[in-house]
Amino acid sequence: MPWLKSDSRQKLLVPLALCALYIIWGSTYIAMYFAIDSFPPFMMAAIRFSIAGMLLYVFLRLRGYPAPLPGEWLGAAAVGVLLLSIGNAAVAIAQQTVSTSAAAMAIATVPLWIAVFSSLWGHSPNRREWLGIGFGMVGVVVLNMGNTLQASPFGAFLLIVAAASWAFGSVWARHLPMPQGAMASAAQMLMGGAVLILLSFLTGETWPGTISRKSLFSMVFLVIFGSLVAYSAYLYLLKTVRPVLATSHTFVNPVVAMFLGVWLASEVIDVEEMVALAIIIIGVLLVLPFKARPEI
Repeated sequence: MPWLKSDSRQKLLVPLALCALYIIWGSTYIAMYFAIDSFPPFMMAAIRFSIAGMLLYVFLRLRGYPAPLPGEWLGAAAVGVLLLSIGNAAVAIAQQTVSTSAAAMAIATVPLWIAVFSSLWGHSPNRREWLGIGFGMVGVVVLNMGNTLQASPFGAFLLIVAAASWAFGSVWARHLPMPQGAMASAAQMLMGGAVLILLSFLTGETWPGTISRKSLFSMVFLVIFGSLVAYSAYLYLLKTVRPVLATSHTFVNPVVAMFLGVWLASEVIDVEEMVALAIIIIGVLLVLPFKARPEI
């Protein structure tokens, strides 16, 4: 939107990017659940990010964007591994034993980890942000009282690892040499995808004998919307707004994931999950009203 001034463009792009994260990434939990019905988890993530990264990289190079410098490739590799090879893949593995809604709610711990890791660089959340994070964490505690995570301690552990890895990568990305604009998304997905291909090979995953139509459509959705659109929107927000606001999608995604899990996967929501959802919604309402520019 070159006809808009910088401030006007930001005021438009920030809410659009947030909506993309809230709706699309809330939908990726059910899409991943359907995708791993045919594809092993590492292979599913490797295909998703490798294809999306290559498509975006080729498109940007044809548009005249410069190739990343060696140092930028290293920075993209570090963030890609933390966010995608570890963070996203761990969620996919956990979803083999936990429901989509419970997985999305557990990832609501990301803002707490963000606060911890941001303090390493001297950027602590303000009091309102801490209050919102506190509500979000109470919601996660209530969620762990339910049957889903209690029945799968390993799945719950993987979700905590995923949240911590995603948060650290998100904070560290602001202090690493990184390609400009959308090229950062392409480089991170390519590097993260390469590591996922290696992990898929080392763990002995094999190509599925049959691929269901539901899994195939889910993979297409994950590549186009979950990766190309939403991941690029997330990186834009990390550079534009405060980290807690950029990761506020972790409070909203459970609402979308819960609805889709019940509707499309016939998941059953227990009382603890309903109470956790209500508390998490309060948390996001406290986190949302912040300035567009990070105070650094």
